[in-house]
Amino acid sequence: MHLNPYGEYAVLLGASLANEWPADRGGIVARTRDFGMTMQFAQSPDDHERSRDVIDDWLRVVDADDARERATLLNAHMAAVAAYPRLTDHNGEGWHLHYRDDDDTLSRVLHAVISVGTALHLTTRGMHRLSRCAAGRAPEDDCRNVVVDVTRNGRQRYCSVRCANRDAVRRHRARTTS
Repeated sequence: MHLNPYGEYAVLLGASLANEWPADRGGIVARTRDFGMTMQFAQSPDDHERSRDVIDDWLRVVDADDARERATLLNAHMAAVAAYPRLTDHNGEGWHLHYRDDDDTLSRVLHAVISVGTALHLTTRGMHRLSRCAAGRAPEDDCRNVVVDVTRNGRQRYCSVRCANRDAVRRHRARTTS
């Protein structure tokens, strides 16, 4: 049996969905596959909308001002989707733990997996390692992408090299014109 803690890939899935929202349920399911989720999801007619609500609510965790507020919000998320851990062996993956009921809808699975993954990421890597792109802090910059810091040194602040470069140019121009 291997322990599947829904760590890094789950928080990266949350960021991916937040940064580029799929047009329909099929797009969400495809994204879960891109991040290694192989289980089937019970279908609900409002999956797309309810999954969007999950991501919007998760963004409150991303935008929390301090570790205590972030923990409080995240604890509420996990309590809302609490299910006893269970052993499962699906799709030839071998025995592992799921932290959700087997017949949950897509939005409920996303809520559980992203919440637990975010908690694991923040508690193992640091409560500060989830944020919005630093380029978007400038009033004239509209980047609001989520950044999941998975670097060794814990200093990832930008969602892309493009945003990092744009911000560096902006800072350089501010210094040279002053």
